[in-house]
Amino acid sequence: MGLYHGKKGTGVSVEAKVKRGPITTLNMTQTGDGRMGMIISEGEATDGEIMKIGNTQTHVKFAQYPDEYMEQWFAEAPTHHCAIAVGSQARQFKKVAELLQMRNVTLCKN
Repeated sequence: MGLYHGKKGTGVSVEAKVKRGPITTLNMTQTGDGRMGMIISEGEATDGEIMKIGNTQTHVKFAQYPDEYMEQWFAEAPTHHCAIAVGSQARQFKKVAELLQMRNVTLCKN
């Protein structure tokens, strides 16, 4: 692969994707008063080619149209990275956020 995005070589730490099926994304954000928040979305990991750019990649389909979803997602001020969990985990993430007294929003739910 050469050197891409600051990483060299191949393998799970460089190029990977989550198995097909239900997934949940979790983004962290920061509110205007400096507190942390969670942005939660459930969707489906689908097939798609992994580009050789040195990052992990998973093609995800949400219930909403892409432009509608992205408008809502960007309005929540996501950070640069997100986590993808296998399965429908929105309920568990919401519980964690509530226990930690964090703002949370669920954009899509399966």
